Amino acid sequence: MPEAPPPSSHENTLRFIEDVTSNADIVQRRVLTEILRQNAGTEYLHRVGLAGSTDVELFKRLVPIVNYESIQSDILRIANGDSSPILSGKPISEFLTSSGTSGGERKLMPTIEDELDRRTELYSLLMPVMNQFVPGLDKGKGMYFLFVKAETKTPSGLLARPVLTSYYRSRHFSERKYDPFTVYTSPDESILCQDAYQSMYSQLLCGLLQNDQVLRVGAIFASGFIRAIRFLEKHWPLLCKDIKNGKLGSEITDKSVISAVNRVLTSPNPALAEFVESECRKKSWEGIIPRIWPNTKYVDVIVTGAMSQYIPTLNYYGGGLPLTCTMYASSECYFGLNLTPICDPHNVSYTLMPTMCYYEFLPVHRGTDSDTLNPSDLVDLVDVKIGHEYEIVVTTYSGLSRYKVGDILRVTGFKNKAPQFNFVCRKNVALSIDSDKTDEVELHNAVCNAVKQLELFGATLVEYTSHADSTTIPGHYVLFWELRKGHTDIPASVFEDCCLTLEESLNSVYRQGRVSDHSIGALEIRVLEEGSFDKLMDYAISKGASISQYKAPRCVKFAPIVDLLNSRVESCFFSPKCPKWTPTNGQWNGN
Repeated sequence: MPEAPPPSSHENTLRFIEDVTSNADIVQRRVLTEILRQNAGTEYLHRVGLAGSTDVELFKRLVPIVNYESIQSDILRIANGDSSPILSGKPISEFLTSSGTSGGERKLMPTIEDELDRRTELYSLLMPVMNQFVPGLDKGKGMYFLFVKAETKTPSGLLARPVLTSYYRSRHFSERKYDPFTVYTSPDESILCQDAYQSMYSQLLCGLLQNDQVLRVGAIFASGFIRAIRFLEKHWPLLCKDIKNGKLGSEITDKSVISAVNRVLTSPNPALAEFVESECRKKSWEGIIPRIWPNTKYVDVIVTGAMSQYIPTLNYYGGGLPLTCTMYASSECYFGLNLTPICDPHNVSYTLMPTMCYYEFLPVHRGTDSDTLNPSDLVDLVDVKIGHEYEIVVTTYSGLSRYKVGDILRVTGFKNKAPQFNFVCRKNVALSIDSDKTDEVELHNAVCNAVKQLELFGATLVEYTSHADSTTIPGHYVLFWELRKGHTDIPASVFEDCCLTLEESLNSVYRQGRVSDHSIGALEIRVLEEGSFDKLMDYAISKGASISQYKAPRCVKFAPIVDLLNSRVESCFFSPKCPKWTPTNGQWNGN
């Protein structure tokens, strides 16, 4: 086993954070100069008039603000085999599939081999920061539920896969140096297993077998961790049987997973099986995490943005354990970390690391579309103002130039010269359960497709809204429909078909969550009494809304409004089966 890093390594890391945040303006200018030098010969920068220059002021004057659609044709050229330096001066090593969508399909984010080094660098900052607040984390293990997702290849032969799948399948993960602060209960073979059931089962089994060594638990998203606890609720008898017998059951067939688990499941342990069974049999699962893993100090999951809906459930299962949210990243680039990880989960604030990319920010003014703003409106990293909201814009080593990520952030303070941000929301996203993101336009088109099936019965849709219901595990989309009934009663099977049509009309990220990842439950339509949306308008006006400007919301989150709508439900219907999805469906757009 390799030697552990010296004790001074954490001090060096904290000193690095102090240095780059103290000199954020200098570091940012250096980063932009490096990016422009590396990508000086690219077609894109020549096209916009930069012509190989590394002049920062010229960059700011000439390079436009772009979104995915602006550069999609360039990305598809690379995907289809054009190896010339279109966006990046270095070869594109693969595409990272973003959970955001374009035209209903995943976005393809170009990346280069060097970017893995930058991502790994940000990971290396997490534990030195956390150890300041929770000492002794090197004395035990982390039980993290980590998974790979489907990947495919573009016509050029480049892989297209989610960013975390890229990392877990890289040598940076498989050949990582031993560090006592980052020892996991899950074997790599279980993490890399593409069968969702076998991966979850084996990771959970190994976590139970090492329950007294677990000091922290987590997953990437809150929804993923809750799914693991729900899996335990359904499968604890089988897990306890394997622990008691000291032998894996027949459900696990992956040879590499069997071999890895057998290194942990070395002998029968009836005492542990009896303990787990006694806890799982109890009527209440409140505090189940510290009950089964008694040395756990915190739960490490993303609880910002759409994931905040899971905080009450995490608190229930966690029995008061702190919820930590340590890192802010995307498919486009990794950004920063939470320097005060033991904080109220509603107040998580990220410090952007100036070394990761070149940051700029578009001011967000409520009622103003940031798409109408000009490059001259962009604000540098060190010049943002506390309390103001911005849309983040990045220029990356991989070839994205002044690219709008789509995240809205609010400045909460500064770490030296580097700003700290709350994550406010994803721009234009109406519904999200896991990594899916559905906007109002996509939702409306799906509804239009579905209601066509009501025409035969003379019924029409009066109004609708939606809700991401996280009270079920996994969570699911709910559509509230108020109908004007026709001449014939509508059979339940027709409403079920409407549910399925809605799901078939949603993007491939949603459909993968339903079919492959099992991270999203069946879509539900709740049919409301006539006059329900009039009641909703009355409520909004009673709270100060203008009757002349009121329009029904396309998505509702506020609990009293959800309660009002639920009080008027006449009937409920669920999608009878999963929508169509294959691993190659929606991974890249070859048009």
